[in-house]
Amino acid sequence: MTAEPLIEVPIEPDLPICEAHHHLWDRPGNRYLLTEFLADTVGLNIKSTIYVECEAFYRQSGSEALKPVGETEFVEQLAQQVADNPSIDIDIAKGIVGFANLNLGEKVALVLDAHMATSRRFRGIRHCAAWDLSDKIVNAHTQPTEGMLLSDTFCKGFAQLAKRELRFDAWVFHRQLPELSRLARRFPDTVIILDHLGGPLLIGPYRDSRETEFAYWKREIRELASCANVYVKLGGIQMPMSGWAFHKRAEQPGSDEVLALTRDWYLHAIDAFGVDRCMFESNFPADKPSVSYSVIWNVFKKLTQGFSDTERAKLFNDNALAAYGI
Repeated sequence: MTAEPLIEVPIEPDLPICEAHHHLWDRPGNRYLLTEFLADTVGLNIKSTIYVECEAFYRQSGSEALKPVGETEFVEQLAQQVADNPSIDIDIAKGIVGFANLNLGEKVALVLDAHMATSRRFRGIRHCAAWDLSDKIVNAHTQPTEGMLLSDTFCKGFAQLAKRELRFDAWVFHRQLPELSRLARRFPDTVIILDHLGGPLLIGPYRDSRETEFAYWKREIRELASCANVYVKLGGIQMPMSGWAFHKRAEQPGSDEVLALTRDWYLHAIDAFGVDRCMFESNFPADKPSVSYSVIWNVFKKLTQGFSDTERAKLFNDNALAAYGI
């Protein structure tokens, strides 16, 4: 069963937003390209977006290492088309985060340079490391291995990022947060942007230990936040792996219910990192089976109604641009 979308009227429709994390893809039976994204953003003041890799639009021939550059090529071309279209006032893909295999070690420099030559919008890479031992958990599409973030070869590749002022988007599960903290301390000059609140896993072997896992996550988020080079994206915890099972309902939940369930997670991350190192993300269309685009942004707006105008400007717009050097 797939939950029917619940669309809400966007509150505070004039609030400027930099959408800090979205994808575009064209998969069998699952198309999410510009038309679909623009339809979701109706009624919201999305000023700009950060596009994040999703193993889409790769080159079909040539070097395996360079095939992911095709994704940057596609998104750059799309961004230019949008910029030339006066009817669209969103700066799509103002920043682009692509993929390069850091397990290539120093040889990844060639791939990074190719991405950068393709687009002035290119800001960094995401090499997903989300891994868990349980066969009940679907690991990341990059086929990560246990301890990958701290392996010698990966770190040699990671060292190439700071040389080019490139950022690293980190997609890990919550039990890997200590590993990410060690990486952040090893490379203090590299900006790391933690995706999806650190990937809380509350399914499979973690399904019946929500309180224990929440306590573990809280502790490790605060530890990671002690690394000044790390930012966090607030969002992505509506995915099925977070255990809410929104996608299994007859109808998706509204913003009040989602906020009641997730408020403590968001507020703890903001408290740990401070308003200067947090940014809101939709993670669309990955979160789309669980919540509508209007609902998730209503959640964020309701969450921050007690914040100052300056703090909200940072969380909704300014921090994403700053983190990606835009």
